[in-house]
Amino acid sequence: MTSNPYIKIKSNSIMTASPQELTLMLYDGAIKFGNQAKVAMVDNDIEKSHNLVMRVQDIIEEFQATLDKSYEVATGLELMYDYISRRLTEANMVKDPEILEEAIGFIRDLRNTWKEAMQLTKQGESIGNLKTKAQ
Repeated sequence: MTSNPYIKIKSNSIMTASPQELTLMLYDGAIKFGNQAKVAMVDNDIEKSHNLVMRVQDIIEEFQATLDKSYEVATGLELMYDYISRRLTEANMVKDPEILEEAIGFIRDLRNTWKEAMQLTKQGESIGNLKTKAQ
């Protein structure tokens, strides 16, 4: 049995990723599956588009289930995830790529915000390390 080196590398990156990086990977996956679902809708491949939209919904449901509600921002995220989920359901029912694109757009915005927060956190940690070393 030959193993695909890409799959092996991807598996290793998942196994060694931080929780923040895993969240980013999930956002990336949701966007990828959403874009593939749009193509399937345009191609009138109903089963494929349905299965791909369901994968996006599974990711959004996981985000909803793991929200830490002790933070104020969780309320806004919960409402956003709920809206995205409803739009995904509607897009899937009527096979409308425009509705799907709206949902993907919101996911893309959340992903970009998450990535920016990760970068700011890393910068803050770097500055904190410099201050500690300077003391």
